Amino acid sequence: MLSLPELVVSLRVKVFEAVNRDQVITLPDSDGRFLEVYSHPAANGRSRGAELSDLFWYWLSPGPEVHQEHLEAGPRYDDVARTTLRVLAGPSEKLFQTAARCTAAVLDAAVPGGTALVRLRDLMMPVWADYFYELVFREPCPPEARKLIVGHADDVVTALKCTGLRHPRRRAKLTRYLARRLPDVPHELPASLSREEQVHYLQGTFFNTAVVQMSEGMAHLLLVLAQHPGVQQRLADDPADERYFAQVLDETLRLFPLFGIAHRIATDDIEVGGSTLPEGSVLCFSYPGYHSTGYQDPETFDPSRWDGRSARDAHHIPFGVAANRPCPAWRVSPLAMRAATTEVLRRFRLDSTVSHTRPLPHRAPCLLSRRTAPPPTRWIRAAGVFLRWRDHTESLWRSVVQLVLGTWMVLDARHRRLAGRYFDTHDTQGCPVHRASH
Repeated sequence: MLSLPELVVSLRVKVFEAVNRDQVITLPDSDGRFLEVYSHPAANGRSRGAELSDLFWYWLSPGPEVHQEHLEAGPRYDDVARTTLRVLAGPSEKLFQTAARCTAAVLDAAVPGGTALVRLRDLMMPVWADYFYELVFREPCPPEARKLIVGHADDVVTALKCTGLRHPRRRAKLTRYLARRLPDVPHELPASLSREEQVHYLQGTFFNTAVVQMSEGMAHLLLVLAQHPGVQQRLADDPADERYFAQVLDETLRLFPLFGIAHRIATDDIEVGGSTLPEGSVLCFSYPGYHSTGYQDPETFDPSRWDGRSARDAHHIPFGVAANRPCPAWRVSPLAMRAATTEVLRRFRLDSTVSHTRPLPHRAPCLLSRRTAPPPTRWIRAAGVFLRWRDHTESLWRSVVQLVLGTWMVLDARHRRLAGRYFDTHDTQGCPVHRASH
């Protein structure tokens, strides 16, 4: 018999299917065509032609039309992508040290005592607000900006998890701040974008996606360490072991990829495996499904599975594939995450007994204990009992909240048709469509 959370998840899926009328092809499938289709040049449509796009644009407003993930191929995308890579570029050592410094400052201010119960995603979000602010503006992040960035990013990811509704006014505060600071950005911003679009580009790319995804990634990684003390201790004892850290990170992102489903629109017929996926098909790629194939005991966390195995030769694409728009942060993310993990483990022992799922709706509750003054073992056990009880209790009401709010947002997104209405009046490069009058 299904538990209440499992039943609610099943209902949410049915609601989503009922309100989304796209003819969707979900991969991986029984033919194992995932990577072949994912890498195909024609699997490159981003938003135009899929009703599913309206929901993603709804979550990512303001400025989803210039969000790098949703820009259609062409000169505007190329301009934006080059800018993103320039902002994220730099010597590896400098990128590492910046992440270490930002993490240390946040941890020392947020956890001044010996022990603390925290939500790991919340703990990490100010770190990445500071980090990406420095990459964009090349100066330390002031408290006012950090508060705006964290509030905006938390609003976005809370809506994505369907645990809260969007707050446009909260997002607008960051938009206004970035508009004021736009002349101070030392990077050459995409010339193909208007001033307003440049503001939305910065907000969506660096202070939405970057902050949210790095916070989620660190929450997964630290929760894994909290629940695998042997792995945690090995990293704490030898923070310079880059190879072992890479194995732990690869295994974490295999089990808990940051994206659940990515949708693409076929811009031409795709011939694969003796069959044809017609132009206009909405292709949904399930990262968790793909990451669970090709492994022995795929549900088990086991960093040693990467001994003698290259992630390039496995079903493992946490940053996408080179043939079709890989994540622009594929280089900087592992560097920065290793720096942040080193700073956390230098200070704290992590313990947690909560459930660990890819969506991470509970924001990863965890007990942090100072390594220099560890609490008695009975305290840690008591905290574990409390965390387990609270996690179970919260999951019951949270599941109902997700069902109600998720249904509301899906219906509201369909009503607003942000993507559909945009492409009704603009071509793929954002230029107005001039229709002949009759």
